[in-house]
Amino acid sequence: MHGGRGSGKRPRPQLGGSVPRRGSPWGQRGREGRGMELEGRVALVTGGSGDIGTAISDALARAGCDVAVTFVGNEDGAKATAGLVEAAGRAALPLALDQRVESSIEDAVAAVVDRFGGCDVLVNNGAWNIGIPFPELDRLDAETWDRVLETNLRGPYLLARALAPHLRAGDGGRVVNIASVGGLMPGSSSIAYSCSKAGLIHLTHCLAVALAPEVAVNCVAPGLVEGTRMALRLPEAVAAGARRQAVLGKVGSAEDVADATVLLCRADTITGQTIVVDGGMPGAMNFG
Repeated sequence: MHGGRGSGKRPRPQLGGSVPRRGSPWGQRGREGRGMELEGRVALVTGGSGDIGTAISDALARAGCDVAVTFVGNEDGAKATAGLVEAAGRAALPLALDQRVESSIEDAVAAVVDRFGGCDVLVNNGAWNIGIPFPELDRLDAETWDRVLETNLRGPYLLARALAPHLRAGDGGRVVNIASVGGLMPGSSSIAYSCSKAGLIHLTHCLAVALAPEVAVNCVAPGLVEGTRMALRLPEAVAAGARRQAVLGKVGSAEDVADATVLLCRADTITGQTIVVDGGMPGAMNFG
């Protein structure tokens, strides 16, 4: 998909190794003097066909980014998300990506660089899970464990590694990992999912050190996200319990997660941090 103000391609950096540094507005204040300027930047959002990925892609486009949107099986969903990006006047690129497969990651990065000439923002939102209650250890077999960890932890690392030369190429880049409050405390749809998100949160810390000073790396940890397909699959008693625990009397939406993501992309002195978006559940307050 093409179109919008961002349809022009930047000079193409070389894949891998060192990349010639280019000018970047990360060191420039936005038009209203609040945070970094996102106009004309390029973002790659994984899991862009889902509810949260769609909201993040839309928010980044409205902030001025061209957006590459990845999907595994839901191509129609990714194209719909790309349509929102283009409706905001930015260029969009839907891409098939299996982040468990290194060659698929390399192909996706090459496609983004070929289309846009570089990449400034990586949002690791793509994830996979199957609900298995914690006590049912026999159901969580090695194959399921490996698939969850390969998708939710290994994949984001490989994406960050592949994009690192391009994220570093300007005056700064951004990585935002989308984790979960299940990575902060033992409570989630499965032990594997909870552990994968705990690992993603610590990967955020490690990459913040590894990619400094050129790239800021942060994390958003949502709790229950109203209106998403995952939330709708929960028993109503579970969802109601999450709302009751939230001191604000409400939990987050996909748009709230997107707003936190854009905030972290704009911020120029925040790195290695996790923002919890859950309406204020006391159990997660000591961890964010």
